[in-house]
Amino acid sequence: MREGRGAAFYILAAVFAAYVLFLYGPMITIFILSFQGPNGGLTFPLNGVSTHWFAKLFEGGGAVNIGAAFQRSLKLGLLVMLLTVAFSVAAGLAFRRRFRGQSILFYVAIASLIVPSIITSLGIALEFRVFDDFIKNHAGDVGLGWLAKGYTTAMGLFTSGLGAHLTWTLPFGLLIMFAIFNRFDRRYEEAARDLGATSWQTVRYVILPIILPSVVGIGLFGFTLSWDEIARSSQTIGEVNTLPLELQALTTTVTTPQIYALGTVTTGVSFAVIGVALATILVLRARQARRGSDAGKGLV
Repeated sequence: MREGRGAAFYILAAVFAAYVLFLYGPMITIFILSFQGPNGGLTFPLNGVSTHWFAKLFEGGGAVNIGAAFQRSLKLGLLVMLLTVAFSVAAGLAFRRRFRGQSILFYVAIASLIVPSIITSLGIALEFRVFDDFIKNHAGDVGLGWLAKGYTTAMGLFTSGLGAHLTWTLPFGLLIMFAIFNRFDRRYEEAARDLGATSWQTVRYVILPIILPSVVGIGLFGFTLSWDEIARSSQTIGEVNTLPLELQALTTTVTTPQIYALGTVTTGVSFAVIGVALATILVLRARQARRGSDAGKGLV
């Protein structure tokens, strides 16, 4: 028998709908306003519908070089993604066996999730400034005078900036790997060793193919967290800015819907990466299921 829905159901449904609207309403508003006509402003109502502001965005020539900032953020995000995957998988494999100082290392690794982002950013910047001062003042004392000559700073996109982003992405990757290996069936490894596989062969042909969909998820986390990071980039990025920093700077002087077009493009990149990652995960899982089915048929 079907029971009627009470008033509580409709109240909770309304609350949930309001929450979704609050969560995605600003993004939808920016998406719509980015298609203003050439004479459109920053608010409703729309003054025509066109892709004029997207064309202006890619023409460049504005206060900041959006194209260069976009490329910098993309390169940094991809590098952070690769390093996050590599370090997380390696750490996950290492933590499967107990070793001295394991608990301390774990808490140190995830401590950056607790420390405020701006404090982490300032700490990394201070470290690099101390290093810069040491090079400038003492490089000649150890026969490295040529290094101090013309030296400015070691801070940059792929040094201090990369390190700052990794302090944000690696703890998430590590926690995901712990969850993966906590439910991993070790009988697969035992079967591989019984068949004569070495430790490396077991990792390459047994463990990695099984956990690969989850590894893709870690890569997705790494890229998206780096792509829109502001606080940890603010003090560590060096002479250049990433796209989120440029976008933040534009919000103080924006006078046209061009900034909305930029927001739509950056959001589109995030959704594209998520879509590719989800599609990859589905393909990998389908392949695993097909191989498992073929193996079952072979046993029969």
